[in-house]
Order: sequence, then C-alpha cells, then structure tokens
Amino acid sequence: MAKDKKNSKPEEEKAPETTENTQPVTEEAENSQETTADEKDKKIQALEDEIKAEKDKYLRLAAEYDNFRKRNAKEREALYGDVRADTILKILPVYDNLARALRQETADEAFKKGVEMTMTQLEGILEKLNVTPIAAVGEKFDPGLHNAVMHVEDESKGENIIVEEYEKGFKLGDKVIRFSMVVVAN
Repeated sequence: MAKDKKNSKPEEEKAPETTENTQPVTEEAENSQETTADEKDKKIQALEDEIKAEKDKYLRLAAEYDNFRKRNAKEREALYGDVRADTILKILPVYDNLARALRQETADEAFKKGVEMTMTQLEGILEKLNVTPIAAVGEKFDPGLHNAVMHVEDESKGENIIVEEYEKGFKLGDKVIRFSMVVVAN
C-alpha cells in the first residue's frame, strides 16, 4: 500500500500540474499568435516601405532620363544653330565683295547685270535661311546691334544717329551673327 500511496501521490500531484500547465500553454499560444501577427504586420510594413523606396528610385531615374533627353535635344539644337551661324558668317565676305562690286561704276552692263543677279540670288538664299540684315543708316545707335568705329559731329543729325555704314550686320533669327560697323553722329 505504501507503494500505492507513493504512486497515487505522484499521480495526484501530476494531475493538478497538467491542468495548471494547460492554462499557461493556451496563454502562451495566444501570445505567440499575437507576436506572429505583430511580426507579420512589421514585415508587411517593411515590404511596403521597400516598395515605396523602389518606386521613388524608379520615378527619380525616369525623371533624370527625361531631363537628360531634353537637355541633349537642346544642346543638339544649339549646336546646329551655332554651326549654321558660323557657316553663314564665313559666307558674308562674299556678300560684302558683291556689294562693293555693285557700288563701283562699270561700262560693261552685262557684267553689272551678272553681279546684280548673283547678289539677288545670295540675298534670297540668306532670306530662306532666316538671315536678315540689320537696319543701320538713319537708325538710333544700339550697342546690341551696331559696332561704332567712328564718331562725327553733325548738327543736322540727332544724337546717337547712325550716319554711315561700313559693313552690313546680320541676324540669324534673333541672334546677331555679325554687328554692323557704323559711324555715329553727335
């Protein structure tokens, strides 16, 4: 019987422990489920933050590429305009020589007619290229368009009025490609 008592005591002792341990096990399970849910929420939030960061990187990269493309197009257009202006500037001495030839008196009318036709053709080409001469004689001096090489006193003219043009100036669109060389009064 002593053995029975010994055996029964441990059984009795074991039984209440099991019921006591069952309740904490369920509380632990609930706590572990809560922590798993919290961990899942944290992981979801971390992934959402990562997606936002990647989306932001993508948008910045797309904007940077768009700016690069626009800047490249502007630079190409500016380069084209500069090359065009440089080319026209190299042709302008021909225009000057034809203008001088037309101012000279000649007995050969056929020669004069040929020079006039050549000058007309060159002026037409310049006009098609959007090259326009800068008005000078009789206009008010503008340092943005004219280059004053001489100054004369003339009471019949107003102040800063251009009285003579040595070399015609030209503009390509709104850009001055060669300033007019002029004589300014007063």
